[in-house]
Amino acid sequence: MRHRLEAVKARTGTREWQVKRRERTRQLIELGGLVVKAGLVDLIDDDRAKLYGAFLWMADKLRSEQGEHAAALWQRRGKRAFEAASVQASSFSSDGDLAASR
Repeated sequence: MRHRLEAVKARTGTREWQVKRRERTRQLIELGGLVVKAGLVDLIDDDRAKLYGAFLWMADKLRSEQGEHAAALWQRRGKRAFEAASVQASSFSSDGDLAASR
């Protein structure tokens, strides 16, 4: 009986670890998608040193006296870009629905 309880605990611990790992993997994939969506990969010819340098510059900017201002500016710009992409996607979808109904 005791070994069964230990086995169940071990499986549960493994599952929790797997769930956390999957969540982390998903987060990293989504962040990578944002890098691609922003066009940075094409703009820098997939030069990871340039990309990393840009991220370091952003981190320094966020830590500076102007950090809150920069964060608010970037957040507004990102929200507008997401909204524009959403409108464009829904417009494309409705155009496709219209064409399919003809």
